[in-house]
Amino acid sequence: MFTTIISFIRVAFYMLSKNKVRRLALKYDKAGDIANRDKVVFGIVPKWARFVFEKVTRSTVEVTGLEKIPQDRAVVFIGNHQGNMDIPLLFGYINKPMTFVAKAELGKIPLLSDWMKLLQCTFIERKSPRKSIQAIHDAAEGVKKGYSQVIFPEGTRSKGGPHHEFKAGSFKLAFMSGAPIVPVTIDGTWRIYEGQKKVKKGQHVKLIIHDPIETAGLSKEEQSKIHERVEKIVCEPLNEQAGSSNA
Repeated sequence: MFTTIISFIRVAFYMLSKNKVRRLALKYDKAGDIANRDKVVFGIVPKWARFVFEKVTRSTVEVTGLEKIPQDRAVVFIGNHQGNMDIPLLFGYINKPMTFVAKAELGKIPLLSDWMKLLQCTFIERKSPRKSIQAIHDAAEGVKKGYSQVIFPEGTRSKGGPHHEFKAGSFKLAFMSGAPIVPVTIDGTWRIYEGQKKVKKGQHVKLIIHDPIETAGLSKEEQSKIHERVEKIVCEPLNEQAGSSNA
């Protein structure tokens, strides 16, 4: 428990040390200077994410397939969801401006909410179907503006257990934006925290990036099956037992 508290304190102090940068980004945002805002934000967030892995958890990361990511347009990264470290992993080790759809509650946390808004995160109220649909529309518009999105179609963390079924509705954002899907496999993040409910340092994490899948021009039938196709691509490297997917 002591190790976990110290780890969270280090992250908090790191974020506080960047208050000057945060205020600068907010100033650019208020002035409508999007280019400079994004330059500041997407310059600091990957560094924060790497700090978490390299300095706080002392974990190593093995990445394969970076060359497969399209560089000339935004994409929708779709992967499995093992733990709370999945977002820092993607932000820290994929060199591409990205954002994600987050629970509305996160948008109310001081300091963190500012950074999430500057990242162009979309906040979703799951209890309101109307607002949830609008959030997906907003996120799709963000992709069209050049901000790649991260989607975890399981809907919840597997925490080291078998992965959960990929929900077909999670793929609507990709269809609406017309952006290619880039499947990603995350293997090992759950060991950092979820495995023992406290930070366990010195873990090894794998991030596998697969070939992109074009969504533009897909037929209705192809769209209806894409979640099964992506789930197979993403989860096959995890070496789970056959039939282990949770419903």
